[in-house]
Amino acid sequence: MGVKSLLSKPLAAYTVAQQKKWMANAVKVQHECRDTLIKNAAHTQFGKDHFFKNVNTYEDFKQAVPVKDYEGIKPYVEQILDGKTDVLWKGKPLYFAKTSGTTSGVKYIPITKDSIGNHIGSAKNALLNYIHETGNSQFLDHKLIFLSGSPVMTKQAGIHTGRLSGISNHHVPGYLKTNQLPSYETNCIDDWEEKLEKIIDETIDQSMSLISGIPPWVQMYFDRIQERTGKKIKDVFPDFDLFVYGGVNFEPYRAKLFESIGKKVNSIELYPASEGFIAYQDKFESEGLLLLLNEGIFYEFIPAEEYFDENPSRLSIEEVELNKNYALVINSNAGLWGYSIGDTVKFVSLDPYRVIVSGRIKHFISAFGEHVIGEEVEKAMKFACERHPEVEVIEFTVAPMVTPSEGLPYHEWLIEFAQKPNDMQAFAKDLDDHLVKLNVYYKDLITGSILKPLVIKELKQDSFIDYMRSIGKLGGQNKVPRLSNDRKIADQLHSINA
Repeated sequence: MGVKSLLSKPLAAYTVAQQKKWMANAVKVQHECRDTLIKNAAHTQFGKDHFFKNVNTYEDFKQAVPVKDYEGIKPYVEQILDGKTDVLWKGKPLYFAKTSGTTSGVKYIPITKDSIGNHIGSAKNALLNYIHETGNSQFLDHKLIFLSGSPVMTKQAGIHTGRLSGISNHHVPGYLKTNQLPSYETNCIDDWEEKLEKIIDETIDQSMSLISGIPPWVQMYFDRIQERTGKKIKDVFPDFDLFVYGGVNFEPYRAKLFESIGKKVNSIELYPASEGFIAYQDKFESEGLLLLLNEGIFYEFIPAEEYFDENPSRLSIEEVELNKNYALVINSNAGLWGYSIGDTVKFVSLDPYRVIVSGRIKHFISAFGEHVIGEEVEKAMKFACERHPEVEVIEFTVAPMVTPSEGLPYHEWLIEFAQKPNDMQAFAKDLDDHLVKLNVYYKDLITGSILKPLVIKELKQDSFIDYMRSIGKLGGQNKVPRLSNDRKIADQLHSINA
């Protein structure tokens, strides 16, 4: 056992002990967090505009701070870009995390001196939790790879600006930098396919123990390695035993990924976002991710079915219930206030507070009032794959077909298979039957002959890669929406498969 793995164990024990303290007082910690945030931002432009000096209770806070998306804070971000200080949070942000918005164009999410620790420390604590939980620390003695965006940054109003994964790359702890791959120069390559080949060049003969990234892009990395070597990943990287991932539900990718590896490896799920590091997997036999309630973020929760109402309910942590979908709203020491990040979560435990990410509030199909959400289509896919164990799915998305050339409308499932079902009709029926069980509105439309059962469109190899390349979002932290209420993605995929 090396020095790093040896020294990590007492640090892991200390980290978990500190974690247990705030977990035992989660509600109190959240209320104290809210009060601290308001006090520290009272002198900012946002605090003055929203009368923070008069806010004493949560009810006061809800009256003072409206729920908003990026468009709501954009005027304040523009003030920062004009050079002003003390706008959303004290001083100026350390960074802007640059993201692509669907309605707002480019978004600049502030990361401050006070909030950077949330992003970096939480990732470290996730690994320490794993070490404490499993006793496995030897991965620290080998090479580690983080498949991420470019660390190259520009400046906006003197503020370093780049992708979150690239910003995080600048804060990898020194004791891990000697283990980290790929090289900085390779990480700076913008073109994903060129970068991937260079990453393979640098890693293929190394003792890799930890691999981290979004599952579909890690799968692409594995596929290219297998093309070069003709070997399973376990034979290329015999020390590989820990996969760290986030950003998408792992289940649709699990079977194909483990088939490529050739053995089961341990995994840690993370829930990072440009707006903050929200949660991580702290227990490896339990469902859900530990919601990080002591990291400078005060959370609010809007019942998903009320989200588009004029005056939806806003709940604090002690008011949430199990197994209900909530739109996630954050207030943070990055200067985000009443900020809806677009995700929906569901609590699977209230002691401690653990969540699963159930979807995106704006990613749904409700062309006929069915309001099918991401969690439901992913559960249906998991069910069908379990019924048909030969199936390996590379990627899929779902869209409504409102005006077919003949017959009733339907949901179209566009699926790229690594291994097709032996019986495609039976597979489609299992998908549809399970979705009927999960969504009563969809059931009513099917049984009422308003919709016909779903239709599968089988896509050729690399269809989703070609699609992401066509929109300039190949690789990095980019993800294909699981479902949409229009046919923009579906039509482009059809064009690729024409």
